[in-house]
Amino acid sequence: MQRKPTKEEIQAAYGRMVPDIIAPNLAVLFCGINPSLYSAAVGHHFARPGNRFWRSLHAAGFTQSLLSPFEDRDLLKFGYGLTNIVARATARADELKAEELILGQQQLAVKIKQYQPQFLAILGISAYRTALERPQAVIGRQDELLSGATVWVLPNPSGLNAHYQLADLTRVYRELLLATSN
Repeated sequence: MQRKPTKEEIQAAYGRMVPDIIAPNLAVLFCGINPSLYSAAVGHHFARPGNRFWRSLHAAGFTQSLLSPFEDRDLLKFGYGLTNIVARATARADELKAEELILGQQQLAVKIKQYQPQFLAILGISAYRTALERPQAVIGRQDELLSGATVWVLPNPSGLNAHYQLADLTRVYRELLLATSN
C-alpha cells in the first residue's frame, strides 16, 4: 500500500507485524522498538510521516539517496537490515510491558546468532535499558556483544522524541557509520 492508510486501517493494525528485512552477515541490523500502527498498516518499517529514520540514515551517509519506507528492502543492497525488539504493532512504545521487551531481546539474540550482523543498532535508549536490563546505558557503543554483534544504541527516530533533532540524529548515526568502516 503506497497510499495513506485510513484511520480504520491504522486501528485495525494493532498487533500486526512488519516482516524483518534481514540477511546473513549484514554490516548493521537496525532494530526498532516495535512497529507503529501506521507502519503495520502499510507493511513497511518507519513509515509514519513524522518518523526521521530515513532522513537520518541518508543525512549520516548510510544511503546515497533518501529512501522512502516503501523502499525499505533496498537497505539490503547496502548491507543493512531492519527488525524490532517486539514484533507486534502498538500506537505507542510505552504500551509494551517490560516482560515483552525482555522476551523480545531474547528472541533478538537468537536472530543475531543466526544472521551474524557485525553491528546491532537499537533505536531507543529506554527500550534498550529495559530489554537488556541495563538501566545505566547511554547512547553509543555498548561494552558488551549480543550473540557476537557489537551493540550500538541510537536515539529513537520517532518525531515524538523531542530530545533529538535531525542534526543530533545525524551526528550519532554518523558515529555508527564511521565505526562500521574501522
